[in-house]
Amino acid sequence: MLVDSHCHLDFANFSEDLPGTLARARAAGVTRMVTISTRVAKAKTYEALSEANPEIWHTIGTHPDGAGDEPDVPTATIVALSAHPRCIGIGEAGLDFHYENAAPEAVQERVFRRHIAAARATGLPLVIHSRDADAAMEAILVDEMKGGAFTAVLHCFSSGARLAQVGVELGLYVSFSGIVTFRRSHDLRTIALGVPRDRLLVETDAPFLAPEPHRGRTNEPAYTADTARALAKALDMPFADFAALTTANFHRLFLKAAA
Repeated sequence: MLVDSHCHLDFANFSEDLPGTLARARAAGVTRMVTISTRVAKAKTYEALSEANPEIWHTIGTHPDGAGDEPDVPTATIVALSAHPRCIGIGEAGLDFHYENAAPEAVQERVFRRHIAAARATGLPLVIHSRDADAAMEAILVDEMKGGAFTAVLHCFSSGARLAQVGVELGLYVSFSGIVTFRRSHDLRTIALGVPRDRLLVETDAPFLAPEPHRGRTNEPAYTADTARALAKALDMPFADFAALTTANFHRLFLKAAA
């Protein structure tokens, strides 16, 4: 059994054949998946998806790419929406300094800190997005942990080894996507080897970043198995053992899904 800990099943890529997408996931051994929020304003969409499909859970939050669209959502609103019985996490939220037209860094940081406060208040794990922002992300995480511990996962990890190390030291989990299967991702596989095994998760980030051998196609939860196989090989673990490990890690982090 595998869990796709991060996908976006509300995206248009899946609107025409969601039943087929879920069937292919089951056939690949992916029995649970988490559709991740990118906008708080879409809360009803995520709720409807997870209510209608028992294998789907959801989160609530604002992606950093949307921080300019939702710069002032109160922490209390995020907390209230997270009370939905199928909502198991906060986010994804964080920092993305990749694009020149992104929201100002100060706005992204303010929005991110509100999500940290929501994770702390609810006890739900925070799903962290970090892209081209290693130093700023490290500084915020270290600072916020001083104000009270919270649980979190560095999703779709593609940052440097230092951020992975700092995250682990702070008690965070680290999730790897199809990027880790790419031929030129040797450094990322090396980072994965250094993450304690009880902190590892796998994901697709579907519809993006399809792993080998599906690269160039629309990614989907079934392909979690391909990423898991690549990581199991890198760790010199039997695939079944790695699948059981990451599934147990998922339920240890996302406690609401295990209840």
